[in-house]
Amino acid sequence: MSTLELRAIEKSFDQTHVIHGVDLHVAHGEFVVFVGPSGCGKSTLLRMIAGLDSPTRGDLLIDGERVNDVGAADRGCAMVFQSYALYPHMSVYANMAFGLENAKVPPAEIAQKVQDAAALLRLDAMLQRKPTQLSGGQRQRVAIGRAIVRNPKIFLFDEPLSNLDAELRVSMRSELRELHQRLGATMVYVTHDQVEAMTMADKIVVLRAGRIEQVGTPQALYEKPANVFVAGFIGSPRMNFIPAATARTAASLQAAVPACAQQVGIRPEHFQVCEAGQGLVLRVLGTEYLGAQRLLQGQLVDGTRVEVLIDGERSPHVGETLHITARTDRLHAFDDNEQRLAQVKP
Repeated sequence: MSTLELRAIEKSFDQTHVIHGVDLHVAHGEFVVFVGPSGCGKSTLLRMIAGLDSPTRGDLLIDGERVNDVGAADRGCAMVFQSYALYPHMSVYANMAFGLENAKVPPAEIAQKVQDAAALLRLDAMLQRKPTQLSGGQRQRVAIGRAIVRNPKIFLFDEPLSNLDAELRVSMRSELRELHQRLGATMVYVTHDQVEAMTMADKIVVLRAGRIEQVGTPQALYEKPANVFVAGFIGSPRMNFIPAATARTAASLQAAVPACAQQVGIRPEHFQVCEAGQGLVLRVLGTEYLGAQRLLQGQLVDGTRVEVLIDGERSPHVGETLHITARTDRLHAFDDNEQRLAQVKP
């Protein structure tokens, strides 16, 4: 079993506090993603788990054992960085074997581990190539293979796909998920990209300013965000936020908006075009054709900007006025502290 637990973890650099009392449990075999904007503390947390930084306060436990005073080399964690950090003069085989050679592992065992990892990552035919002869995705697989041969308790990934182009990031996301399923290993993955988090994670940890805002499955965070920050961060296109008073002007929405709500969140795909007098008046400012859907950028009467996803076959023109409502079972209501209210009435 390879479990990870963070208990009241804090981190300060001189007088600057960057992590504020983080508590988290990662079960054996989970793929957990830390996500949040730049500077939220996700990489700092990962570095403390790896042993590259020490917490100012709190306890780090791996498999139930406190590891605050255990060096990075002895924690049983393997880290894959944003930069591939491969030795350019060494072959793929040598790069993957290097750490094991330093640990005095017998050559026959090294050969077997490298061959097994190469087969898993489809690098069998590339073991004698140099990094300069590989694509970005292949180099990243070599960096992952270097971690696999160590047979770590926990894999740690620090934005490993950031240097890849958009198409390659999509394919590498799938490869990492497949790798996780084949290995059944515990993985902690850091990214600022909420699409990566949504498509890869068993559990997402949303961070802001060194604090956990919410922990849950991608579906739980999407359907029941704890607050305005999580609601706006998770989902693409992002959620729209409308003053509750404006939402109540729509006859179709009045009964669904709680009296204590200050703002209402509506995802673009949950809007619907309706008859005049039933919904909100939207003036179309721009459109983006996406094939099956069309994304409209528009403005409500009160000046609120919103984005609306409609059927791709519809083609409203800029300046046109539409009447829109929303699925009442998909409304999100928030109080004056930006916290989620109980589920609104359908």
